[in-house]
Amino acid sequence: MRGYRNYWTYSAGLLVAWALVLLFVGLFRGGHEVAIVLPVFGGFCIGWVSTTIARYVYPPPKQWLS
Repeated sequence: MRGYRNYWTYSAGLLVAWALVLLFVGLFRGGHEVAIVLPVFGGFCIGWVSTTIARYVYPPPKQWLS
């Protein structure tokens, strides 16, 4: 199970979760509600890209990785 504990697996899981949220909102609440949720998803994506850049530019110290 430890092999699955990385950033890319977590990112894929979040992508699936957001796809399910958008799908269920679209099915149960209609297209108008999806239009309301999309800016929230966009803001989440901006934050996710920001943390991804920060993770590569400023990696954690070696002592935290062991």
